[in-house]
Amino acid sequence: MALTGKQRRYLRGLAHNKQPVLAIGHNNLSKAVLAELEIVLNDHELIKIKLPEIDARARKALIEQLCAESGAGFVQLIGRIAVVYRQGEKNRIELPDQT
Repeated sequence: MALTGKQRRYLRGLAHNKQPVLAIGHNNLSKAVLAELEIVLNDHELIKIKLPEIDARARKALIEQLCAESGAGFVQLIGRIAVVYRQGEKNRIELPDQT
């Protein structure tokens, strides 16, 4: 899911006060983690994910893989906390126009 800069900025503001709802351990993306990710994205749409203590390149690759496998859009990565968004079935978050 591709997000525009305007949409990312809006989502970063919404995510500011949220706590991480998913933590990924050193086993990276197991089937159980991906299943939990699906549930959490359907319930919340915009989530924070706590990543393992690995180097920055590996964290970036991990979040790219996570977004690719879940169909989520990358919003932000600060340290070990990533923010991703995927529109849910109930569409709770209304994004700004893509223009």
